Amino acid sequence: MVTSAVLARRDGFWLMNDSGITPSLPASVRIMSISELKWNIFQLVNLWEPTARKQTLLALALTCESFTGPALDFLWRELDGLGPLIRCLPSSLWKLDKRELEFQRAVTFDDWSIFCKYNHRVRSLRMRWSSYRVGTGIWDAFGCPPFSPPLLPNLTSLEWYAPSRAFPCIRSFVTQKLTTLNIDTYYPGFEYGPSFQSILSCIPMLCPSVSHFELKSKSGSGDVSLALQCWSHLISVKPGKFSDAALLHLSNLPSLRELYLKLHSTPIAADTQKLLQHPAFSALHKLDVTCESLAPLDAFFETLSISPEILSLAISTIDGEDSALPASISRISNACTYSALKHLRIIMDSMNGDSNISISAAVFQPLCALRNLRKFELEVEGDVQLDDATLLQLAKAWPLLEELVIRGEYEGPSNSQDTTSDAFVSLLQHCPHLTSIGITLDWSAVDRRHISPRIPYQGFAHKALSHADFGSSRIRHVTGVAGFISAIAPKLEGIFGWDYDNHHNHEDYDMYSARWNAVHRLVKAFRMVREQERGMMLSAGENVVSDVSGGEESEEYSGGEDELYGLDF
Repeated sequence: MVTSAVLARRDGFWLMNDSGITPSLPASVRIMSISELKWNIFQLVNLWEPTARKQTLLALALTCESFTGPALDFLWRELDGLGPLIRCLPSSLWKLDKRELEFQRAVTFDDWSIFCKYNHRVRSLRMRWSSYRVGTGIWDAFGCPPFSPPLLPNLTSLEWYAPSRAFPCIRSFVTQKLTTLNIDTYYPGFEYGPSFQSILSCIPMLCPSVSHFELKSKSGSGDVSLALQCWSHLISVKPGKFSDAALLHLSNLPSLRELYLKLHSTPIAADTQKLLQHPAFSALHKLDVTCESLAPLDAFFETLSISPEILSLAISTIDGEDSALPASISRISNACTYSALKHLRIIMDSMNGDSNISISAAVFQPLCALRNLRKFELEVEGDVQLDDATLLQLAKAWPLLEELVIRGEYEGPSNSQDTTSDAFVSLLQHCPHLTSIGITLDWSAVDRRHISPRIPYQGFAHKALSHADFGSSRIRHVTGVAGFISAIAPKLEGIFGWDYDNHHNHEDYDMYSARWNAVHRLVKAFRMVREQERGMMLSAGENVVSDVSGGEESEEYSGGEDELYGLDF
């Protein structure tokens, strides 16, 4: 058996010798040991779809002794639940009753010996709804193994989802190597109490190397402040309830890159605000903030100065607060370094379901300072008063924009009246990198049965736009709209309007969704015709003209497309 052989790739072939020396090869040739090569092969198998992956790894484990270790390592590397570990034990030990696993006898030393053949191979454990439920007897056994915890000594990632009676067992699973810890307490009937809080507080002592932490809990339950203040290498944090002291600790971490905060109704204390005036969140890349009114949001951004690339805001407003939105948005804009922010997402709804929010043009004004914005998304449970002048101002302010979504309730009258197809073209002219758009427009200027023989906008055509969702836009004739869109944005691959999720309850949903589906099909057909014409001209040795879809060719399409698709609206 060759033990010191090496492999080298040259001219498509693998070369090997026993001494580990390949004098015939230049020093620049990559040398790879057999063990490294085996590991790379198993890594490729590990990328296959789950069923084929498991079957192939199991077959490799049974092939030869040298394959057994690596194959089992990959086979057990990631587990969805404790079911696989339990079912590898003798069948006389456990039973399955309505997807719940339970022990039916005492666990012996031999049972634990089998368990220890696999437990050290597990690196990631995810307990989810789809996993087998684990009975009380199993949790009791896991709580007192015949060896020192942790039960999975090499675990680096843990997603904990279990009943409250099993929560104390989490101490047997966290390890010194753990870097990712997600705790989900939305399990039905989960009980919060002193024991739960005590365990939360001591977890950092058992896993001091955590860098990614998330706690999903009911509002106001589970304070992780003490735990957060014990971790000094956090990269991503999504806490539940937290104190001002914990927030200050996070603000001083040079490693923190992603922060997900839910601001509660009680504003941040004045002393904390003063401390946040100093350089805070220096390495922050993404900030995601959720709040139930504008007051805590204003307090948080009042004195803050940060430089995230991604900012996401989910705001629930109370009656009358929408009048204060321009000042709040201005405060948020001032808190962020203009040159740093690239993605901005704002979602707004009303805490009173009977009232709608009204977004005025003034809300957009402070956002014009964000010159490096690549993606902007605004979704509102209400009316967005976006007119042509405001959209043009935004387009001029955001020359690097790649994605734009501005969406309100379809019942809002302004959504279909204020922004026209002219503003749409102006947006494309000022944003050459735009690839995706979601906006409701007034198409009346081009909404006709026939395609005009005149080339729109002197032949301007945007080359980057590939996806367009025109929301609640109402159109009558698909031919004129499709011809206009095809000329202005010839690279569009997907066109949508009146999607099912937001419009299926509307009485006109079937009519308008069918029309936009027809527009999508026609634009694709027009693009194919253009490509055919280019091919014909090239094969004939003619010069390619700037617009091959205008003139007499467009007249041949006029008036016939609605009938062609059975859509004579």
